[in-house]
Amino acid sequence: MRVCVIGGGAAGMMAAYRAASLGNSVVIYEKNEKLGKKIYITGKGRCNVTNASDMETIFANVNKNPKFLYSALYSFDNEAVMKLLKDAGLKLKTERGNRVFPESDHSSDVIKTLEGLVRKAGASVVFNTTVEHLLFEDYESEDYKGDKKCTGVALTNGKREFFDKVILATGGLSYPTTGSTGDGYRMGEELGHSIVKPEPSLIPLVSKEEWVKSLQGLSLKNVKLTMTVGKKTVYSELGEMLFTHFGISGPLVLSASSYYVANKDKGKEINVSIDLKPALSFDELDKRVLRDFEENINRNFNNALDNLLPKKMIPVIIEKSGIDEHIKVNEISREQRQNLVSILKNLPVEISGTRPIDEAIITRGGINVKEINPSTMESKIVKDLYFAGEVIDIDAMTGGYNLQLAWSTGHLAGNVE
Repeated sequence: MRVCVIGGGAAGMMAAYRAASLGNSVVIYEKNEKLGKKIYITGKGRCNVTNASDMETIFANVNKNPKFLYSALYSFDNEAVMKLLKDAGLKLKTERGNRVFPESDHSSDVIKTLEGLVRKAGASVVFNTTVEHLLFEDYESEDYKGDKKCTGVALTNGKREFFDKVILATGGLSYPTTGSTGDGYRMGEELGHSIVKPEPSLIPLVSKEEWVKSLQGLSLKNVKLTMTVGKKTVYSELGEMLFTHFGISGPLVLSASSYYVANKDKGKEINVSIDLKPALSFDELDKRVLRDFEENINRNFNNALDNLLPKKMIPVIIEKSGIDEHIKVNEISREQRQNLVSILKNLPVEISGTRPIDEAIITRGGINVKEINPSTMESKIVKDLYFAGEVIDIDAMTGGYNLQLAWSTGHLAGNVE
């Protein structure tokens, strides 16, 4: 059987490997000059290949359509991914949060391993080639909602190539320089598929306040970021974050952004706050501040916070507290001190939006899962057309979960004989 895979990213390579391993004649069409261009930049160039947590945790970290992914994740889970890569010679290590990385810390090693698997299985790769349209013919069957059968691809160079099965693994809209420019949405739509509006997911957030931007470059560790929608807390986690020239970023913020995007159009107030000292309760922090004040009893307020906060943040917290920066700490009232503690425990950041979608790690939205058979990844509308990876309306949290979705859906889509 001749199988075409459109896109040589994570999902595409896995689909090609699986299809070729089953004895099919497989061709990958990749618009770039090499495979895995987006893999190369994931995990800050280290490539967080998967997450070693149990399946319950993995499903809990899928933001959109987790039930749709049941067959895909259970048929090729995180253990299977790690075994495949290890057996192919890639050494792995597990870090904080069960994040799995190549031992070398080089994403290029992951790409080399996958490309080696693809080629060893017998699949061929055609680089610098873009698919313009999917070819189809009329087809009627009670098993399909539509009346089409996919028969191959039309390339931008004018060539038409015919295949028995076509797997669409073109990615979303994030990082367009890697080739993710929404081609798959257009091709799917042309054959009758509906597209759930693509939006950025796992993306830095833009703030309204100037004080946030004044902290550009400051990284905070071991803080807690909380997001509420109306009266409901939708996200609250410990970790790292970063202040930027436009707002906030870093692991905590990227994870929280999924909830922001999911709720921003619902008309409810969305609030973000930072607990700068999550290890201490309000009373414990109050005692800590009081102790610091006693040690600096004759100093000005602006010179008494060095042991409590990063130097760059002190002016911001002083301004937020409303306390005169030149007042002696022994003149600060209990009420003023406790107001300071409240700010340290609950520093609000007003969010105005997200960065552009081309800066997102993952795209939320895509081919509607209601139109895809979850047991095979085949279209319910077009016979012999399959989908894999980010082109589908699925997304997950940071920590290796999104790549796991790519591996699992790719493997299932390539399971054709």
